[in-house]
Amino acid sequence: MTPTTRNTNELDLNPTGHGASAHHDDHEDDHGGASHSTFKGYMTGFVLAVILTAIPFWLVMGKVFPSSSTTAFVIVAIAAVQVVVHMIYFLHMNTRSEGGWSLLALGFTVVVLFIMLAGSIWVMYHLNANMMPTMEQMKSMP
Repeated sequence: MTPTTRNTNELDLNPTGHGASAHHDDHEDDHGGASHSTFKGYMTGFVLAVILTAIPFWLVMGKVFPSSSTTAFVIVAIAAVQVVVHMIYFLHMNTRSEGGWSLLALGFTVVVLFIMLAGSIWVMYHLNANMMPTMEQMKSMP
């Protein structure tokens, strides 16, 4: 095994090309509390994601609910569940990962998005209600 150099400051003795900062197989590094997932964990998340994708497709194509608003509400609820499944099984978000900071950042993001969405809808509603002329005003216009 001959040493190779990647740059002038670092000597690489590992033939696989991984330097001293590479991830080791001993898994003693601290990963911020996030757990490594297993094949079973990834497959569970994948199967749940496929099921949670197929259900809305079936609801729409099979016209299961007579009301489209009921269908939309169920689809939004399933979408929220699917977001949680992705965060748990694929992003490994839990209260222990990174000391809870990733969950706190997620909460902050949800609050900001809610404020932006609610504010935008509120402004658009009031612009529509206050800026549009009524039918009587439309008839009196030249």
